[in-house]
Amino acid sequence: MPRDIIILECTEARAEGKSPSRYVTTRNKKSLRTPGRLEKVKFNPALKRRTVHRELR
Repeated sequence: MPRDIIILECTEARAEGKSPSRYVTTRNKKSLRTPGRLEKVKFNPALKRRTVHRELR
């Protein structure tokens, strides 16, 4: 299977003392466009706004 399952975690929630939101998605193993950690803007229900979510390793 050429795709990896990854977890995206909110980067701003821990700084504010709230539980971080997590999303599960897939990523192409051989992608040249995103060689580092994947970042996406997703909604965090604890903070009630859109925040940056970064890939966990």
